[in-house]
Amino acid sequence: DYFIPDAPLTPLGRRQAEELYSQTAELQQSADLLVTSPLKRTLQTTIIGYRGLRARLESQDSPKPIVVLSRLQEVNDFPCDTGSSRNELEQINEFAGINFESLEDDWNSKQGDTGAVKARALWVRRWLRDRPEQNIVVVAHGDILRQITKSSFHKASPWANVEVRRFTFAHDNDDEAKLVSLPAETEARAGGEEPTSGEFKFNHWS
Repeated sequence: DYFIPDAPLTPLGRRQAEELYSQTAELQQSADLLVTSPLKRTLQTTIIGYRGLRARLESQDSPKPIVVLSRLQEVNDFPCDTGSSRNELEQINEFAGINFESLEDDWNSKQGDTGAVKARALWVRRWLRDRPEQNIVVVAHGDILRQITKSSFHKASPWANVEVRRFTFAHDNDDEAKLVSLPAETEARAGGEEPTSGEFKFNHWS
């Protein structure tokens, strides 16, 4: 439902997150960092679907907690894509142990145009490329992921629910931080092709 504020995972979504966990055993053992959007459904997908990776990273000699990145939030202004306040997220028992200090008071303000979304996607690509880790798991949403992964090498292809794809950077220092897909790009897929909120908006208001 696109009109539920900061919509959490449905029972089906939770089952799909469990399937994600079972389909990504190798990734749970090899990734170096776990990054997520602050929306409830991505936080829950991260907690359920990547619990093995989270436990491994947080138990290292130099622990690496989940990174909450506000720029990974979905791009549309539907209630389902509008995040909760930092204070509310910190009160939810399921999210205990996750650090929300990076969230500014207005992180969930839905303002800006298409150019702002493209700039946000570029910021994310550059941020990921500049990280010291080599294998980073990003948990986000269909429309923002299209913007992050599209380039001269990729069209803005749709993402299925709970789909995992692998990308690497084309160059070490190009301004656009372009991504290229790796062989066997689709690593896992536990959900169907439900329309994103952006597709819903286009189909109903265009």
